[in-house]
Amino acid sequence: MNTIRTKLTALLVASVLGVLVIATGLSFLMLSPPDFAKAEDATAVQLELLIDLAERNHEALVGNPNGRIADAPAGGQLFGPATDGINAALERRGRTQRVVVTDGPDAPWPVVSARLSDGHWLIMPLALPRPGPGGEWALVGWLVLVALGVTLVMVFAVRRLTEPLALLQRTAAAIDPNGALRLLPEKGPREVRAAARAINLLSTRLGQAMESRMRLVAAAGHDLRTPMTRMRLRAEFLPEEERSAFIEDLDELDRIADSAIRLVREEVEDGEGEPIRLDRLVADTVVELQAIGYAVELEDVAPVTIRGRPQALRRALRNLLINAATHGRQGTVQVAGGEGRARVEIEDSGPGIPENLLPRVFEPFFRVDPARGAPTPGAGLGLAIAEQIITRNGGTLSLQNMERGDAVLGLRQVLEFPAEPADMRDEPDAGAL
Repeated sequence: MNTIRTKLTALLVASVLGVLVIATGLSFLMLSPPDFAKAEDATAVQLELLIDLAERNHEALVGNPNGRIADAPAGGQLFGPATDGINAALERRGRTQRVVVTDGPDAPWPVVSARLSDGHWLIMPLALPRPGPGGEWALVGWLVLVALGVTLVMVFAVRRLTEPLALLQRTAAAIDPNGALRLLPEKGPREVRAAARAINLLSTRLGQAMESRMRLVAAAGHDLRTPMTRMRLRAEFLPEEERSAFIEDLDELDRIADSAIRLVREEVEDGEGEPIRLDRLVADTVVELQAIGYAVELEDVAPVTIRGRPQALRRALRNLLINAATHGRQGTVQVAGGEGRARVEIEDSGPGIPENLLPRVFEPFFRVDPARGAPTPGAGLGLAIAEQIITRNGGTLSLQNMERGDAVLGLRQVLEFPAEPADMRDEPDAGAL
């Protein structure tokens, strides 16, 4: 996972384990290994004494725990390094006897067998403990335990230290389409409580600022109606040639004020919505617009159910279809569903939108034609209102030019929503008029 917690944990674990490995390696280099040659010389001295004693009197070794006389050497697996080392030590001391060191499976110590001149064998234990079973696995187990311990400690420490950052991440991911931040419980360690308190304060202040802005825009749009009504009455007394131009300006102001108020209402309207047959809602909207003269056609339609506010979604569909019929000369609509998604595509045969202006189409009061006196009526809020409605109902709206080579064939408006389960398609149609 590409998160700051994972990266920080991996960095700390790798750092600690790296230091541990380096320190262990340096320890092995700095610690001198035991001097086996001295131990072999000491063993050779003891063997000389016992061999000399056994050559003189066998009975002197009866009951001696350090050695015994046998007719054959001790059995077991040959211990080559010890055999060669002790024989080399005896040779350095001028002795001609040779010994055999064996490692019996039942003996706790290796055993030295030295041949005597009369053919008997002197058997004595060698003070060299046998290495324990699985010695190499003990080192591996130690490394695994250290790695697990360091990792667990680091994971706990990093999670504790980065909890405020994780809280910010979870809070940002939990912002709903309405832009609301849910209040967080102020509990846990002091740093987490401080982060939760700061986020709650931020949420409250943002909500107050947005509400104040909405009230301001709504009040301004509402208050414009009174002076516009007075101006409309006064325009009746103007000459005919001036009156029509004056009335057209007032109509445009009225559309702007009405669109601003509707945009504010969409931004503050709450509610989880209800099941809606999207295919029927689209079909009803198309029929409604056809009845008042808009060139829109319904093509492929698949039954699909979504959850939302029907009247608001009808308003959004109406805005998008009117855009297609007005700016694109003619609009066609398709409704599809599958894989848990509902999709509406509205295509037109107009000139499209310049690619450099596509990112700005959802800005309030934005129009592709910068001239205020554009021949197409509107306040530049239709797409902004539609985008607000669709987003607040859990969907997405995107626009893209349909191209063939360098030629633009029109504009495609794509709406996508989470689809409700198939068994809800027979519910009463919440979107019907």
